[in-house]
Amino acid sequence: MSINILGIESSCDDTSAAVISDGVIKSNLIANQEVHKKYGGVVPELASRAHQQNIIPVVDAAIKQAGMQASDITAVAFTRGPGLLGSLLVGTSFAKGFALAQNIPLIEVNHLQGHVLAHFIKETPDDTNQPGFPFLCLLVSGGNSQLIVVKSPLEMDVVGATIDDAAGEAFDKCAKVMDLPYPGGPIVDKLAKEGDPTKIKLSKPRIDGYDYSFSGLKTSFLYHIRDNMKLNPNYIEENKTHLCAALQQTIIEILMEKVHKLLKDTGIKELAVAGGVSANSGLRDALTAYGQKHKVKVHIPKFSYTTDNAAMIAITGHFRFLKGEFASHDITPLARFEI
Repeated sequence: MSINILGIESSCDDTSAAVISDGVIKSNLIANQEVHKKYGGVVPELASRAHQQNIIPVVDAAIKQAGMQASDITAVAFTRGPGLLGSLLVGTSFAKGFALAQNIPLIEVNHLQGHVLAHFIKETPDDTNQPGFPFLCLLVSGGNSQLIVVKSPLEMDVVGATIDDAAGEAFDKCAKVMDLPYPGGPIVDKLAKEGDPTKIKLSKPRIDGYDYSFSGLKTSFLYHIRDNMKLNPNYIEENKTHLCAALQQTIIEILMEKVHKLLKDTGIKELAVAGGVSANSGLRDALTAYGQKHKVKVHIPKFSYTTDNAAMIAITGHFRFLKGEFASHDITPLARFEI
């Protein structure tokens, strides 16, 4: 009998459902919420309402695309947290109802753990392109910047994290200063390819250990623009590509300095990257170059697995199913949920 896991992801503004069979991806659908763009960020109440509208058709389509019926699902995995409480509640409630209706196990998933385990989603039954244990994972997204030592699928140690803003926040907030649309990260990445990062110097934080800080960089970027706008009101427009290139390069350098330190201290020879910022082309190039220079095996996810998606929830559910780790139906979502 195949283990068919239905994954449900609703932690923020995307409603996603996926089906994984014995670790192999069968479907992974996402309903995006365009309504937030005009507000420059996610509006929690609008997000939860959109999830209510989207979750039934998205789940139905994911099961059909997998060539299955609801009765073929072995267990349902859902994102318990972290995330927006109203959004999480929609996914949690639907997962409970689906599990009860089908009389199948319910599996809670930590959203951050899901990002890490996205590297274990198989495209085919013979797919062996997964990291070996232990490996280091750089998890970078809009709300998190973490360094994680992964000892097994369900054993992870967070050894470094941001003490203020995350890398994704730095991209989005600095993009907003330049009047770029939300989300800012992809636009900064695109414009950075046309600019010269050496034209502008931004300050980098000095934080001991493996922790990150991006608040100072954001402030440095803001002051740089403010001071130059006093001299030239058109400064942003005339230097937008250089500003994006400098911002992106500085963020990548901050991330890679800690990665290098941890790999050197631990002797680990495999490195993975996960989370929304892992879609950044500059970071992907930097990681590839680092792996070649330092003889480290680097794992970079497919673009479809970088942003929030239910496939990563389903594969995490698969591992938890194998361990018999099931949730009770009185479980509640958590806005904050540590690995």
